[in-house]
Amino acid sequence: MSPEGAARIRQRRGAELRRHILVTAKEVFLETGYERASMDTVAARAGTSKRSLYAHFESKDKLFLAILDLIRELYLIRLKTPDAYAADPAEAVALFCGRFLQLMTWEPQVRTCRLCIAEAERLPGSSSAYFDAIFATTRDILTAYLADHFDADAGPLAEDLLARTVLPRLFRTLLNVEGAFKGDPGEDVLPEAVDLSAIRRLVTSTLPAEAAT
Repeated sequence: MSPEGAARIRQRRGAELRRHILVTAKEVFLETGYERASMDTVAARAGTSKRSLYAHFESKDKLFLAILDLIRELYLIRLKTPDAYAADPAEAVALFCGRFLQLMTWEPQVRTCRLCIAEAERLPGSSSAYFDAIFATTRDILTAYLADHFDADAGPLAEDLLARTVLPRLFRTLLNVEGAFKGDPGEDVLPEAVDLSAIRRLVTSTLPAEAAT
């Protein structure tokens, strides 16, 4: 094998190990909280050495920020964009908002959000990263879609739609007033996870009367 081929194999193995560490560490942080999670525990659960762990992540803070990057990646794969849900713009927006609510009230995501809130004062960078990864990204996706399909100020309209359709139930779920969704968050169970009829009514009352041509 050539030196270049051997280097590619090492690089691939390194990327696979990094991904494995992140998936494992995400579960450790969600189970124990940031303060109690230790690099020793992460290394042991991942089946690797502390030396190897620190070679990929030089501190617990940087490991946590990398976990948030992974969460963003997995979240966006599930969320997609409004045009993936329906051809009709109003229905596409309603289903997109419903999907966002479903994912945000899914138990692992609720636990992640609570974890970031708990560490917000001590680690403002992590809570800011989580906000950008989940909320700001979703707003930007919706804003871009609205700008293409409606004659309206898309940014404020996106904020208003998400506030109306998502925030009330999300807030209740974070405070444990209403239970989190515990099943697999597939699109096929979206009608079971959220009240799509209510979301459609809110979207219809908020969107401009006609889509842009």
